[in-house]
Amino acid sequence: MDNASPSDLRSFELLPGSAVSPVLLHVPHSARTIPAAVREGILLDDAALERELDQITDAHTAELAALTAERARVTPWRLVNRLSRLVVDPERFPDEREEMLAVGMGAVYTRTTGRAPLRPDDTDPAPLVERYFHPYARAMTQAVADRLAAAGRVVIVDVHSYPTSRLPYELHGDGARPPVCLGTDPVHTPPELLAAARKAFAGFGGTGTDSPFSGAYVPLRFHGTEPRVQALMVEIRRDTYMSEPGGPAGPGLPRLASALAELVDAVSGG
Repeated sequence: MDNASPSDLRSFELLPGSAVSPVLLHVPHSARTIPAAVREGILLDDAALERELDQITDAHTAELAALTAERARVTPWRLVNRLSRLVVDPERFPDEREEMLAVGMGAVYTRTTGRAPLRPDDTDPAPLVERYFHPYARAMTQAVADRLAAAGRVVIVDVHSYPTSRLPYELHGDGARPPVCLGTDPVHTPPELLAAARKAFAGFGGTGTDSPFSGAYVPLRFHGTEPRVQALMVEIRRDTYMSEPGGPAGPGLPRLASALAELVDAVSGG
């Protein structure tokens, strides 16, 4: 595999917070950028690709995390993906363990949100996984290890959004679609973390748990074995803060940032 180019080094960014903060805001799906070499392997024309990016991108979530960091009393750390999840999805398993392979959306997608071809079926995911997925996973693992060393514990808050209406790729989209969905992990999401999130987002018309999306991202080195690593996925229904699909952010975004900052401070002790 060729060495990463300088542009690859900016495919994600770790933004520092307070030295004593245990909180790591993780923003994996906010970007629309696709490197030219990766674009060559995508079957969609430019207009269709823009429409797909409107559907698949968790728009404005990097901005939400930035506003949250400004408002929190104890500034959280942030790891932000600067490339589209159509390059690689850093939260998928890169092998047969990934259930989304059933709809062509493993670590390297071959199908769109509407289940149309995105890449050829015989696409070899290995080059993209090697260049983009593994460095991202290593960076996230190191960021968690550093917070453990500095603060003695880590709270990963995974910042996502999801469409008001179910998209065809969703495997578990037939349940409730609340304004804020809180995804949990049976080992890494303690009751007090979930309670703090429910309190912080109480003003948005209700929160739900693990519907339509479930789980919380923890690097594999720590998953199931390190109780000092806590995790929660925050999935925000897009009509609470933006025009769908792919439109501008509205007044809901700063309100969400204040709520997320409340959660950050609650779990930081700030």
